[in-house]
Amino acid sequence: MKTVLVASSKGGVGKTTIATHLAAQAALDGLRTALIDADPQGSSTRWAQRRSVLESAVLPLDGTRKKAWRKHLPEDAQRTVIDAPAGAMADDLESFLDVADAVIVPIQPSTLDIEATVPFLDTLAQHPRVRRGQLRVGLVGNKLKPWTNASQQALDLLSEWPYPVVGQIRDSQAYVVMTALGKSLFDYHSQQIREHQADWAPLLKWLKK
Repeated sequence: MKTVLVASSKGGVGKTTIATHLAAQAALDGLRTALIDADPQGSSTRWAQRRSVLESAVLPLDGTRKKAWRKHLPEDAQRTVIDAPAGAMADDLESFLDVADAVIVPIQPSTLDIEATVPFLDTLAQHPRVRRGQLRVGLVGNKLKPWTNASQQALDLLSEWPYPVVGQIRDSQAYVVMTALGKSLFDYHSQQIREHQADWAPLLKWLKK
């Protein structure tokens, strides 16, 4: 079983959107998938509940009480995606960092977002598994507008950080619509949607390593 933690100390960066899309993609790939919702807002849980009528349903589990979710995780689960609580630092995520195979940190292309992420990455770097290279950390530029200087400058800056940029996801209202329906971009196959799906290919490839 592979476990992916999506985390950021900065709210509003698209953490839940990325977590739900990764869960949907895994389920559509035929993997028995659980989505651990550690955010008290419960957005991932509501998304999974709306998705429950689909063949590619995802099992939502409450992750707000530290390790309690492990008791309810099915033994045959093949993919676990954890939507971390907003504002959490590495110390708050220790129970998840101990079991994760990869950590994804979404970052929006603004100076405020980038600066707010630095303290989180500093605390993450102190975790023993990260220090020893046992836990991979990848950055995802999210809500990008590739045609703007701000997005390009942000990506240039992130490329100098010690963690790799493993995904670049452009800004789109489609994500808002899909989340409200309990679906994802991977549930659709139109030409326009396929262009957005291509944004995810590098991230999905990195997670398979």
